[in-house]
Amino acid sequence: MESTLPSIPAKRYFTIGEVGDLCGVKPHVLRYWEQEFTQLRPMKRRGNRRYYQHHEVLMIRKIRDLLYEQGFTISGARNKMQEILESERDKKRPAEGQDALAQFQDSNGGLGQEPVFATPPEGTGVNTAQWHSLRLELLEIRELLALT
Repeated sequence: MESTLPSIPAKRYFTIGEVGDLCGVKPHVLRYWEQEFTQLRPMKRRGNRRYYQHHEVLMIRKIRDLLYEQGFTISGARNKMQEILESERDKKRPAEGQDALAQFQDSNGGLGQEPVFATPPEGTGVNTAQWHSLRLELLEIRELLALT
């Protein structure tokens, strides 16, 4: 059924009406889903108007598929969405025992060059393991911001 939905235009923000048209659900259903699915948090601006981003439209389509096509209950769909998000998060985390610097270099396009500040600057009082952990967390945040 998802193949019959219109393609998502290349825009940064979508109104609730646009999202309803793109996902085949009415605006009041979207507002209800916001209460039921905590992962769904559109930005609100003037007059509490909702503005959805591309990743939220995709999430709504997935919720719609779980509920309408696969026959999940709200509770079951909520649990399934949580599983999906956790598995995506786990894919982005470095594998256990993988060297943090190698992880950074791999995520940096495999350049193999020593990145700037690969070790903590002198006098910061931060050990190398903490420094690498912080760098990886910042890179993950940068990737998440790039998705928006």
